[in-house]
Amino acid sequence: MSLARILTRAQVGIESPVVTVEVHLSNGLPSFNIVGLPETSVKESKERVRSALHNSRFVFPEQRITVNLAPADLPKQGGRYDLAIAVGILVASGQLNEQATQGCEFYGELALNGEIRGVTAIIPVVMAAKNEQHRCYIPEQNAGMAQLVEYQQCIAANTLHALWLDLSGQASLPLMDCVHAQPSDLSTHPLLDMSDVKGQSMAKRALEIAAAGGHNILFLGPPGTGKSMLAQRMPGIMPKMSIEQALQTAAVYSLTGKQLGLDTWRSRPFRAPHHTCSAVALVGGSSNPRPGEISLAHNGVLFLDELPEYERKVLDSLREPMETGQVTISRAAQQVDFPACFQLIAALNPSPTGCHTDKRASPDQVLRYLSKISGPFVDRIDLQIELPRLSTQELQSSRQEVTSEEIRNRVEAAFAVALNRQGKANARLTTREIETYCVLTPQVAQLLARATEKLNLSPRSYHRIIKVARTIADLAHRSDITVPDLKEALSYRAFERLLGQLTYS
Repeated sequence: MSLARILTRAQVGIESPVVTVEVHLSNGLPSFNIVGLPETSVKESKERVRSALHNSRFVFPEQRITVNLAPADLPKQGGRYDLAIAVGILVASGQLNEQATQGCEFYGELALNGEIRGVTAIIPVVMAAKNEQHRCYIPEQNAGMAQLVEYQQCIAANTLHALWLDLSGQASLPLMDCVHAQPSDLSTHPLLDMSDVKGQSMAKRALEIAAAGGHNILFLGPPGTGKSMLAQRMPGIMPKMSIEQALQTAAVYSLTGKQLGLDTWRSRPFRAPHHTCSAVALVGGSSNPRPGEISLAHNGVLFLDELPEYERKVLDSLREPMETGQVTISRAAQQVDFPACFQLIAALNPSPTGCHTDKRASPDQVLRYLSKISGPFVDRIDLQIELPRLSTQELQSSRQEVTSEEIRNRVEAAFAVALNRQGKANARLTTREIETYCVLTPQVAQLLARATEKLNLSPRSYHRIIKVARTIADLAHRSDITVPDLKEALSYRAFERLLGQLTYS
């Protein structure tokens, strides 16, 4: 046998297209060539594979070796193809039976001594292999992440020799155990509790609405009013992630090589990038596109504190992902899509001095400070809440505050109503779906029309207010949106009211 075909997979964003490694041994001067659009790291695999085969006591063929990575128009990078190339050489040189590799996929980087090292993006490739019903051989280092995918035909190997023994039938490697994915028991993974926050009942109510409907929220208030504390407790009141959502999030993390704990992988992510981060760090990019903070917050929370301190172009780069739930990174060689379905929690002080009522900054200075945030960006935030300073009496109060568990129970009940009705969170409803699932009575429609004229609302804000009112009605177990529901939704426009006061003062 002088020709072998071995299957592996590339990494293109969150996708894992199949790559066929074709190995041909022919007569001529001994050489080792790799074709098929390989980058430098792939070309260097020649030396890793050669040393790994020698040190694993295999015969390296002294012939002309040609390795083709098909399809040829797909860029290949990284050491993930080493193992497939080595197995292909063993098959082509007759040291391994071709039948043993049929229906199998191989991923892994080879050390010079024949050990198999871990690779990134292991969850997407195992999920893709599961869809094709292919047996997959992975590095032992990646077993922890790979077992999150419930797939019985996955085998972890730590050396090339151990893999050869399994394929040749001399010593079988065990099938990898799977994590039986059950809904996470949040009591065993203690999160920050809402009862730690004194007062701020209106902000807690807004967070409950945001969690139940998947809405974006903005906190406006002086330093020390609890904006960060409230944001950090958001994951503890959100609905539990489904198996599919948890795997999507874990797949994004696997692209960066980060490991998720087996006891916390069902917890919603919470990302809080510093205000000095760049657009590439936030959205994703670089020459070899990688996911940014918004993708790492997929199915979780993205918290932006001190919002006006971010560069305006950085914030505006979030506008499209906030609408579509994904981000597209375009480069000359390829275009990559990353999921980015996150809930935004933003926080800011109402003045560069901390409080707009302390008279240390003029209205023009305050307006200039707040104008660092563009109108189209604010237009995409459903709930805008102003947090007042707490009095000494409130701080010293021994009143029992509502717990995260109590709020989460109400949130999950309302979220279940929305799923049964329309199959998605209220915040993700399209304009046509709003007309179907958020029908307004004449009285409610008339009130909304008057508010739209008085507040000069944009069409986007108009629809977002309806969606917030729909969530409020779901929390109250009402099938129809009532006037009180709409009035409460209209009350959550604090940032726009403050800008209006400053503009006309």
